Amino acid sequence: MIGSVTDVLARLTALSQELAGAFRPATIVEIVARVLTEQLAPGRLSVMLLDLDSNRLAVAYHNGPRPANTDEPLLQLALRKGPLVFPENVAARAAEFEVTLDGKRTGPIPPSWLGAPILAVTRTIGAVALEGDRKHAFDEGALMFTRAVLAQAGLALENARLVELLSSGKREWEQTVDAFNHAICYVDPQGAVRRANRVFANLIKLPVTALPGRPWVTLLPPSWVESVTRLLAPTPSEASVEVRAGDRTLLVTAIPTGEPGAAVLLFEDQSEKRRLQEQLLQSEKMSAIGQLIAGVAHDLNNPLASVVGFSDLLGEAADVPPRLAEPLAVIRQEAERASAIVRNLLSFARRQEGERQLQSIRPILESTHQLLKNQLLAARIELTLSFEPGLPEVEVHANQIKQVFVNIINNAAQAITSTRHKAGGGRIEIVARCEPDGIAASISDNGPGIPEAVAQRVFEPFFSTKSEGEGTGLGLSICLGIVKEHGGNISVDPGGAGSGRGATFTVELPAGVRAELAPLTRGAGGGSTEAEPSPAERQEHLRVLVVDDEPHILHYMQATLESWGHEVVVAHDGSQALKRALMQPFDLIICDLRMPRLGGREMFQTLARMHPAVADRIIFATGDTVRGDTLQFLEELGRPFLQKPFKLDALRRVLAGVVKVPA
Repeated sequence: MIGSVTDVLARLTALSQELAGAFRPATIVEIVARVLTEQLAPGRLSVMLLDLDSNRLAVAYHNGPRPANTDEPLLQLALRKGPLVFPENVAARAAEFEVTLDGKRTGPIPPSWLGAPILAVTRTIGAVALEGDRKHAFDEGALMFTRAVLAQAGLALENARLVELLSSGKREWEQTVDAFNHAICYVDPQGAVRRANRVFANLIKLPVTALPGRPWVTLLPPSWVESVTRLLAPTPSEASVEVRAGDRTLLVTAIPTGEPGAAVLLFEDQSEKRRLQEQLLQSEKMSAIGQLIAGVAHDLNNPLASVVGFSDLLGEAADVPPRLAEPLAVIRQEAERASAIVRNLLSFARRQEGERQLQSIRPILESTHQLLKNQLLAARIELTLSFEPGLPEVEVHANQIKQVFVNIINNAAQAITSTRHKAGGGRIEIVARCEPDGIAASISDNGPGIPEAVAQRVFEPFFSTKSEGEGTGLGLSICLGIVKEHGGNISVDPGGAGSGRGATFTVELPAGVRAELAPLTRGAGGGSTEAEPSPAERQEHLRVLVVDDEPHILHYMQATLESWGHEVVVAHDGSQALKRALMQPFDLIICDLRMPRLGGREMFQTLARMHPAVADRIIFATGDTVRGDTLQFLEELGRPFLQKPFKLDALRRVLAGVVKVPA
C-alpha cells in the first residue's frame, strides 16, 4: 500500500518541492489531500484547520460519502492524543481511549481509521482523518507516511501564515501612511529609499513602485539636497528645515528610527499655515496701525477744531480787509483739507457706518461718473457704465461708497496715463451685475495691469507704488475697510503680464432688506440728525456753558457764540463745569468727552443722578469716536453730538434745536 522506501522518499521529496511554491493555505491543503489520496486511497478524507481569528476548527477539505463534522469523536481523539491508527476493530480501540462510537449518531463505524494532528512548530493548527475499508486497511507505515506529509504541510501552512502576515502588514503600512497628508520617506543607512507613501511619490512626480532602492539624493530637487543632507547628518544642527516647491513651503523633519544612519523624512506642507500666519500678522499690524492712527487723529482734532472754527468764523465776517481775503481763503481751504485727512484716518481706524439708506447702486455710479467726467476727458480717458437689469437695492452710506469708486477710478486713470503709448486713449469700463446675495461692480481699465507681487499688497495700509508726495498708501485700504463695514468685499484681478488687459477691481455688496424703522439720530458734523431744524428756527440769546480743556477751543467757541448773540460761560474741566451747571441755569452745555480730573462722561452721569433736567441739556463734542465704548455711549444717549473738527453749520444745527430755559 505504501510502496518501497525509495518510492516514499521520492514522493515526499516531490511534495516538499511542490509545497515550497505554495503560499496559500487552500493550495497547501489541496496538495496534501491529493498526495494522501493517491498514496493511501482512503474511503473518506477530511482536513480541518484552526481559524486563528475565532480559534475554532473549520473544514478545509472533505472527500467522502457523508459530510464532515469538526465534533467527530475520532477527530477530537487525534487532536488530544496525537497520531493514531486503528487497522481494525475501530470501536473497540476507540473505547480504550474512553471514546464511545455510536453508529446511529456518528455514522457507520469504519473498518479502519487513521488520524493525526497538523503541527506548526509546537502549535496544533489542524487535523487529518482518514477512513479505510478492509481491502485498504491502514497500518503503522500509513501512519508514518501521513505524519511525514503533515510535518511538511505544517511548515508550509506556517510559512503561508507568515507570508500573509507580512503581506497584510505591508498593506496596512501602505494604507496607513497613504492616509497621511504628509509626504513620508524611509531612508536606510546607505541613503537608499526603503519605503515611501503616495504623497511623497506625488511630490516628486514618480510612481510609488519606482522609489524603493533608489538613492534619495537622486529623487529630491537639487535645491533641497543641501538642507536635507544637514538633517540626515549623524549630529544634525537643526531639527527641521524649510524647502520650496513652486508656491508651496514644505517643512522637512528627520525622525531617527533606531537603526544607525536610517531616518524617516517627513515633508509637511506649510503653505496654508504660512498664509494664516501672514493674515494674523497683517491683522495685528492693521490693529496696531489703527490704534496709532486713532491716537494721532484724536490729538489732531483739538487743534484742527480751532483752525477750522476760526477760519469758518473769519470767512463769514463782513469786515475782513480785501488784502486778507485770499490768505484767509487759503487757510480755510487747507484747514478743511487737513480735516478731511483726519476723517479718512478715522475711517480707516474705526467702524464708522454713518446713516445708511436702501438705494440703487446706479445713481451712485452715475454721480461718480459726473464728478470725474471733466478730469477723465482732460486725460483722454473714456468711462463707460453698464447695468444688468434687475439689480437689487443695497443698504449703503452713499458718500462712503462713492469714495470707494472715486478712489478706484482715479487709480485706474493714473495707471492708464503712465503708459503714453496708448494711441487710442484710455478706457475704463464699469459693469454692475447681479450676484446670488447682492451685486458686484467691476471696474476694468486698459492700463498696464498690476505686477503679481504688488497685487498681493495693494490693500495694505501705507503701501504705495507712487512717488513720494504723490500718495499715502491709504486709499485702497480705506476703501476695503468701508466695503467690509457694509458686509461686502473688494477683490483684484491684476491683468497685465501678457494678458492684453489692465487691472480689474470688483466691489461686492450684499442686497439690502427694506424695513419700516425710524432713522437713528447721529452725530452732527459726523453724520446727519433726524429732522434737522433750519437755522431760522433756532432760539436767540441762549445761555451756553462750554466745557473743554483746550484754551484755544474755548476761545474759538466763546468768540463764535458771542458773535451770534449768545451768552457764553466757559469751564476748563468737568469739576468746574459741574459746579456751574448746578448753580446757574443754562440752555445748552457743550462738553468735551475726554478731560483731566473729571471727564465729560463722568460729569454727565453725576448730573443725571443729581439733576436729570440739566443733564438732558448736554451736547458732547469729541474727537474720540474710535473707541467702541465711546461710540456706544454716544449712541445710547440717542442725541446729536459734535464730531471734532466741526464746521459752523454743524454748530448752528445743534443750537437750532435747543429749547430756551424759562426765565
